[in-house]
Amino acid sequence: MSKSVVDISSILFHWPKIFLFGILGAVIVTLLSLINPLEYSSRTQILITQELGPVDSYTASRSSERIAEDLANIVYTSTFFEKVMSSGYNLDATYFPEDPYKLRKKWGKTISATVVRGSGLLSIKAYHSNRDQAEELTRAVAFILTTQGWTYTSGGSLRIQIVDEPLNSKYPARPNLPLNAASGLVLGSILSASYIFLKHQNQSSNHQLVHL
Repeated sequence: MSKSVVDISSILFHWPKIFLFGILGAVIVTLLSLINPLEYSSRTQILITQELGPVDSYTASRSSERIAEDLANIVYTSTFFEKVMSSGYNLDATYFPEDPYKLRKKWGKTISATVVRGSGLLSIKAYHSNRDQAEELTRAVAFILTTQGWTYTSGGSLRIQIVDEPLNSKYPARPNLPLNAASGLVLGSILSASYIFLKHQNQSSNHQLVHL
C-alpha cells in the first residue's frame, strides 16, 4: 500500500475528530463575529442616463457608466455626508463620531455604492443597527443624488432617477453569520486534517528510523 493511500486512510479514520474541530471553528468564528453589532441593510437603485445626441448606444452606455462611477466615489466624501445629514430626513447624527478621521471611516463602512458594469445603474446600500435608520440613510443618499448629482459631474443633460425603492433586509445583513460559520467550519476542518496528516507523517518517519 502506497504512503499516500495510508495518509488518506488515516485522515478518513479520524473524520469524527476533524468534524468536531470544524464545528468548534464555526462556533469560534461566529462568536468573534458577534463582537461587532448586528446591522440591517437597505438597498435602492438609481439609473443615470445622458442625452448625447446622435451617438451609438455603446458610447452612450459607457458615458452613463462613467458618470455613475464618479457619483459612486463622491458618495464617500465628507461633503456628501454633510449634505445627507442636512437633507431633512430623520437621521440619527449621534451614530457618527465627531472626529473627522473616525467619521470618514464610519461613513465608508455605513454606505456602499456600486455600479452595474456596462450601464448607468448605481446601487446604493446602507447599513445600520436600526433597520429604519438604514432605510432613512438610503433615501437621503438617493435624494441628494437625484436632486444634486448633476453638480458633481461635467456631463450635460443628465437624468438621475430612482428605479428601485429601498428594500430592507429582514434579518441582520452584517456580519454574515451563516457565511462566517461556514468559513469557520471549513477552516477548522482543514487545520484538523492537516494536523492529523503531519502527525501521521512524523510517526511514519520515526518508525522508519527505528528500523534502520
